[in-house]
Amino acid sequence: MRVLSGIQPTGRFHWGNFFGAIRQYIDLQHTHDGFYFIADLHALTTVRDPQVLRQNVRDAALDLLALGLDPEKATLFLQSDVPEVSELSWLLMTGTPMGLLERCHAYKEKKGRGIKADAGLFTYPVLMAADILAYDSDLVPVGADQIQHIEVCRDLAGSFNHAYGETFVLPKAKVLEDSAKVPGTDGQKMSKSYDNTLPLFGETKAIRKQIMRITTDSRPMEDPKDPEGDHLFDLLRLVGSQSDIDAMAETYRRGGFGYGEVKKAVAAASEEYFAAARQRRSDLEQNLDYVDQVLRGGAEKARGTAADVLSRAQHACGLR
Repeated sequence: MRVLSGIQPTGRFHWGNFFGAIRQYIDLQHTHDGFYFIADLHALTTVRDPQVLRQNVRDAALDLLALGLDPEKATLFLQSDVPEVSELSWLLMTGTPMGLLERCHAYKEKKGRGIKADAGLFTYPVLMAADILAYDSDLVPVGADQIQHIEVCRDLAGSFNHAYGETFVLPKAKVLEDSAKVPGTDGQKMSKSYDNTLPLFGETKAIRKQIMRITTDSRPMEDPKDPEGDHLFDLLRLVGSQSDIDAMAETYRRGGFGYGEVKKAVAAASEEYFAAARQRRSDLEQNLDYVDQVLRGGAEKARGTAADVLSRAQHACGLR
């Protein structure tokens, strides 16, 4: 069964990206035929500096490989290295109702906030549908806020199949329950949009400082506290050992502690949790030819599949 997902290179990956999605991609590569791409075409709707985009793409590839994505088990490639997807997007666009796109969350949210939306954002769900359909994807891991895009994809594929005959595989969403459970430094869901993220890689001292600045409540130190729902404790639960988590839960319930103690525990546990990945990333930075080779090999395999699907669609609608 094929599983597909893409991740935008709009900045360095953070804890929310890893625990909310990337960790699950890595787990799925052992049981599914994984196709994972760096969505550089989608990133053009927000990243306008070409040098920044190139660096973001390179960082994304390094991060994914360092975190455990195995090119022997999964296919990793750049979205833009498969031009068949852009052509397939146009075939889908010709049958996409305007009203369907007007109801999509990302467009409605931006418009509701009075922010000017461009055609790229408006048609984003169609390109996303092409990304999915081009590889005969069976499952698409998404957070709850992305389910609508899979529904749009299924609608477009179903309409095309109805008009031209069975052409596309209809994918199913695999909801990543953890995607809504990674708190940011302010207690809200971790997101670059909220400027509340913790980076996966970088200077450990700088990351530790960010952790020590995490917002906390003003309850007296001596008061017992319920660890459930406390965002500092939730962060520790992501990176700490079970014994550390149990001990800290007991400390919360007993009271008489400072949040600085918890922050130090989160920092120490995270440094240990990501130590191996940091070392792998450092090694990969010294072997960029290998990273490029992985992306080229992944693109070659992805293009082979996408070319077959595009040819099928072209033939169905009369272009071939």
